[in-house]
Amino acid sequence: MRKRIGRTAAAYPPRVAIVGALVAALLATAACTGTMPPDAAAAGAAPTSTSAPTPSATPSAGASSTPAAPVPDTLRFTGTTLTGSAFDATRLAGRPVVLWFWAPWCATCASQAWTVAEIAPKYRDTVPIVGVAGLGEQRDMKNFVTEFDLGDTPQIDDRKGALWKRFKVTEQSIFVIIDRDGKVVHQGFLDGESLTARVAALAGA
Repeated sequence: MRKRIGRTAAAYPPRVAIVGALVAALLATAACTGTMPPDAAAAGAAPTSTSAPTPSATPSAGASSTPAAPVPDTLRFTGTTLTGSAFDATRLAGRPVVLWFWAPWCATCASQAWTVAEIAPKYRDTVPIVGVAGLGEQRDMKNFVTEFDLGDTPQIDDRKGALWKRFKVTEQSIFVIIDRDGKVVHQGFLDGESLTARVAALAGA
């Protein structure tokens, strides 16, 4: 009977060495293709996103981030100026406003007109002064505006008396002062000096 001669341990490569060689071959293949091995991605190396960026919630440069001021009932009215332009009082919300009710034949109104013409441009952005012309003809109202240089101040044509009735004005010359919250804080006569002082105080408030 022939005796089987076994191979020595040295003739077999160790199992650990074989496994190591296989792993090295896999890594080399992955490096050539440029594909990240699944194990590496799972380890926390996130791939670069190719999806479109999420739109930003930040307002555009042209949009205002400041909310509009609430419109009080006292400023919820519209009209037409003596020049034919539309007038919307809601745009004045958030600021003190002075309404001046006058008539073209009124001597007292004429004496106050110079003060209005002087201070209205100065406080146009802080305390707008708006004329409300009534109790007369449009031609006379326009002549009044021209004579007293009131062209830079909005003058509403209220020949029908809609705003005079709204604010319960029954005589001229009357100033209605509305604060920035929409509350009427004065309604009545004011001479030039008093009007100037009140408007200056409102502008600084």
